[in-house]
Amino acid sequence: MDIKKEISYFRINGHGHVLPEPEEIPRFMREQELFWISDDRKYMHQGKWRRPIDNETYFVDKRLPWMDAHSIDHEVILNLSQLYGNDLTGQVLKDVIRFQNDFNASLEERFPTRFTPGFVVQAADRDFALNEMRRCVEELQMDVLCLPTHFYHPEENHWRSIANEWVEPIFELANAYNLAVEIHPYDGPKMIDLDDKFWRFHLVWMCAQTADAYHMFTMMNWHNKFPHTRTCFAHGNQFGQMNIGRRKQGYIGRPDLFVEANDPEEALTSNNLFFDTLMHDAYALELTIRRQGVDYIIAGLDDPYPLGEVDGVGDSYPGKVIDDAVNLNLISNLDRKKIWTTNVLQWLVGDNKNKILSRLGISENFEKITH
Repeated sequence: MDIKKEISYFRINGHGHVLPEPEEIPRFMREQELFWISDDRKYMHQGKWRRPIDNETYFVDKRLPWMDAHSIDHEVILNLSQLYGNDLTGQVLKDVIRFQNDFNASLEERFPTRFTPGFVVQAADRDFALNEMRRCVEELQMDVLCLPTHFYHPEENHWRSIANEWVEPIFELANAYNLAVEIHPYDGPKMIDLDDKFWRFHLVWMCAQTADAYHMFTMMNWHNKFPHTRTCFAHGNQFGQMNIGRRKQGYIGRPDLFVEANDPEEALTSNNLFFDTLMHDAYALELTIRRQGVDYIIAGLDDPYPLGEVDGVGDSYPGKVIDDAVNLNLISNLDRKKIWTTNVLQWLVGDNKNKILSRLGISENFEKITH
């Protein structure tokens, strides 16, 4: 499919990942089997786990021509889920997190018009998380905070949602910095005692983790408590969209369980909650748009993973679910352009559009760049 010839507007992918080169990963990470990539760039490793690197666009030298071929002008690069640090403590945790953030920052330094990087912190070590946030924002000039849906608290031997009282200081600082926040699931097999069969943790439990984080986040009214953050839930919060009615029924039917909780339907009118398009289902996208409004939907490809919208997996290609929604008359052409451009920028910088337009090489008025 020759996508490029049909596209004349600026397109931003709000959910991408890039791997470091094998030699860019510090020696201690390989020696301690924390995370490394084989010298032939064929596998990524962590302890006894490994997975094939089945697409050469995991690496930036191949990513740029792939982006050009698919008319993707810019990508938001999230952290690698394997580097959330849920099993780590002390200096090792700090070194791994700093490596991930420094690597992502280097992408913007090398290719400022092509990449906006995110940085990650581990909420279990809250003091370090706050210091790392200050470093990433004030020294590295990064504006996207990546957080897992859940994190492991080693002192309590317990998993926690990212939306709980322990994490409030992190969101308070994010609010003070006016950050975009990305909440993304991982580590389901460590939380749920089931055999890992038929990729169930990626296909089912990751969606459930996101729905749980959204449930806690909105029940605790954090979208209103931290109004200067703009929080995006990965993979469209697909299960969470279907679950609104059940949550409302529970909220009404068992008020004793919802003391000081927020009405779950109130969040549907929030202007600082966003959802990406990575759902592989135009009708799921339609439901999300009906629930949340098209202005809060951002293009998200999750490239180059095979669960992302990438070429070579069935009939998939970047932006397929958005195009499907247009072809089924679920959204308009103008909606498609907003999802690819203005909505992503609204999530990234809010009303401060001039902060990013010049860096992206966009000279037009913000309101005109999708037309």
